[in-house]
Amino acid sequence: MTTLIYDGTFEGLLTAVFDVYAHKLGNVKLHQGEYLEGTLFDEKLHVVTDQTRAARVLKLLKLKLSTLGVQRLYAAHLAEIPGEDNNLLGFIRYAIDSPENIEEDYGNKYVMRISEIVRMVRREKHRMEAFIRFQKLRDGLFYAAIEPDFNVLPLLIKHFKSRYADMKWMIYDLRRKYGIYYDLHDTQFITLDFAESNRQTDIVAAYTEDENMYQHLWKNYFKSVNIASRKNTKLHVRHIPKRYWKHLTEKI
Repeated sequence: MTTLIYDGTFEGLLTAVFDVYAHKLGNVKLHQGEYLEGTLFDEKLHVVTDQTRAARVLKLLKLKLSTLGVQRLYAAHLAEIPGEDNNLLGFIRYAIDSPENIEEDYGNKYVMRISEIVRMVRREKHRMEAFIRFQKLRDGLFYAAIEPDFNVLPLLIKHFKSRYADMKWMIYDLRRKYGIYYDLHDTQFITLDFAESNRQTDIVAAYTEDENMYQHLWKNYFKSVNIASRKNTKLHVRHIPKRYWKHLTEKI
């Protein structure tokens, strides 16, 4: 058994795949970060992320998989589910070693698991597209905070860039401490230095004068359309889980 230690990035994953074939490794497993312990007979190989090697593997995958298949693999990686690295590796090796496209081979455990993960990631992506609430700041920027279960931020760029092309906006993932910023032309990934205790206070202090008024109107609208006799809390929570509520204006 050879343990490949990599940095957890998509490029790192592809570099690990390159090393598997370059060193003709058979029985391997992936591990993110520092390797702490293992069996007596474990061999360890530290994977140094290399853009050129990763690009070569990605080029091969584009020949073995459809465009959608490559996108699904990337989405599954963004799930960042502990212990799933080896399923990603297994899927990639199966795709490379097979003479035919394996995307519909649901009898294979790796294909099936990747499909399940992608379904979860897509569900979270769609929820973010529906639940994100922007707040206008004094500099004209529209800001939204999110804390999704999966790292779906890269998957949101196309939707919001198209829908809000005429305004500057930023969506920030508080859990992973990075965001995407759109400047009316392009998007870029950014990080912010939030003081943990003053995060919300800092944002509220930067509101425009009419932001609180619009939030108040939005809350009143939801109250006015609510029909108390038809309230179904279980159904409501099923569609809008409570973990999203703290970032929804109508729920604050």
